Amino acid sequence: MSTVAHLPDPGRRRPDLGRLLGRVALGDQDAFSQLYDAVAGPVLGLVRRVLRDPAQSEEVAQEVLLEVWRTAARYRPERGEAMPWVLTIAHRRAVDRVRSVQAAADRDRQVAAASHAPVFDEVAEQVEGRLEREQVRRCLKRLTELQRESLTLAYYRGYSYPEVAELLGAPLGTVKTRMRDGLIRLRDCLGVGA
Repeated sequence: MSTVAHLPDPGRRRPDLGRLLGRVALGDQDAFSQLYDAVAGPVLGLVRRVLRDPAQSEEVAQEVLLEVWRTAARYRPERGEAMPWVLTIAHRRAVDRVRSVQAAADRDRQVAAASHAPVFDEVAEQVEGRLEREQVRRCLKRLTELQRESLTLAYYRGYSYPEVAELLGAPLGTVKTRMRDGLIRLRDCLGVGA
């Protein structure tokens, strides 16, 4: 919205804003044009003092003037002058915009803080994985042959206990016992808490 500030003509009488608002309430566009000329400057000035951003100030001032057009019937002359009524609308709209902008900024900061992932060090992750695998291999070598084969078939190849027993040609109970004993030995070797 581009507003042109009109300097009042010293010989011209200032319009009765209350009467103009009454006519605007009835849909009189000429009355709104006169009202607009009289209040646009003060409205923009007030909004700009609150918002400080020229583009947002013009936008909010436009919203205020549209609201005055739509709500002119709510103006009650017995409650006060028309200019303070219009400026109250302008102040409320400007403060609402400040709050809205602040709330949006707060939401953005919260989203950014929540989505902040720790820096992922791929090389360190790979090195750690290799070290863990090497430690598991060393610990597996300390197991008996039946324990190592049973655990390898079950945990690395995905066989069930009965399938492991069948593949090894050993009784199911023996395979389960060896696997349990092997897991205990692995846990102790790896230093994992029980």
